[in-house]
Amino acid sequence: MSTRNDVLAVLENERGRFLSGQELAETLGVSRQAVWKAVRGLKDSGHNILAVTNKGYKLDEGSDLLSAEGLRANLPQKYKDLPITVLSVTDSTNTQAKKLAADKAPHGTLILAEEQTAGRGRSGKSFFSPRSEGLYMSVVLKPRAGMDSPQMITVAAAVAVCGAIEKLMGLEPRIKWVNDVYLNGKKICGILSEAVTDFESGGIESIIVGVGVDCTIKQESLPTELRSIVGSLGGAVSRSRLAAFIAEGILDSFSNLKSEKLMDEYRKRSLMQGKKITFTRGNESLCAEVTGISDSGALLVRLENGENAALTSGEVTLTDFQKE
Repeated sequence: MSTRNDVLAVLENERGRFLSGQELAETLGVSRQAVWKAVRGLKDSGHNILAVTNKGYKLDEGSDLLSAEGLRANLPQKYKDLPITVLSVTDSTNTQAKKLAADKAPHGTLILAEEQTAGRGRSGKSFFSPRSEGLYMSVVLKPRAGMDSPQMITVAAAVAVCGAIEKLMGLEPRIKWVNDVYLNGKKICGILSEAVTDFESGGIESIIVGVGVDCTIKQESLPTELRSIVGSLGGAVSRSRLAAFIAEGILDSFSNLKSEKLMDEYRKRSLMQGKKITFTRGNESLCAEVTGISDSGALLVRLENGENAALTSGEVTLTDFQKE
């Protein structure tokens, strides 16, 4: 790593505490002049670093510029060496993650961006991704041969997002089947899982899990058509910490997707139970009531004619949505 990245890594690990230039220099084996130049470069890049005579340097608690060093400081030891790429702007982190996967990126590779110009959701929908107002990240996962429940990865991601928000902010987000997270009646997160297939075998070579969380988006900055739908976390939260906690949750769950605990956590956070919905089957629009969620993540419903069905994919619309 460069001296600048080394300095940032130390400041992240000691966030909120002043470190003298001499202490940083001795820790990193460089000169105090090199430390000063590194700090100046970090400040020019947007990191909020306080410099006080006779105290040294401190990364302000409110500094929220995404960085690989910031993520590593909040990841458990077993994940600290994961490849992490942080971009200022990109078309879509999922698109970039697919390219990395095609180049044999290892399991757990993370890619994040401050801004997306072509963020994507399910069914080709766009995902509004303004600069520094959300968390836009993707994880490259390497499934085991013969994996029979890839849809459970989206379940795991939704639980990971909710768990991270609960832990960091004390809020209680809820999951709209299968891939949206809601808070106070509005969508605050979308999840898009995409498979990368092996050309020769036709099997799934990688799975890309994209997560977009609206952190501080203001209603007036949203496109008019999204203002009644999209919300935000609304409070101060370190995006690097949030990203690290989400990544940890996804990676931990990936090794045990058939865990009863995972489905219990998903059901506990679901806002679907007992709700009236509409969905499309073939060319027909149907109304139903949600009766539960199966162990494989399917939405269980009872149609108006009494027929029971299990939905494994597609879009559903809540017709009697109330704030949870």
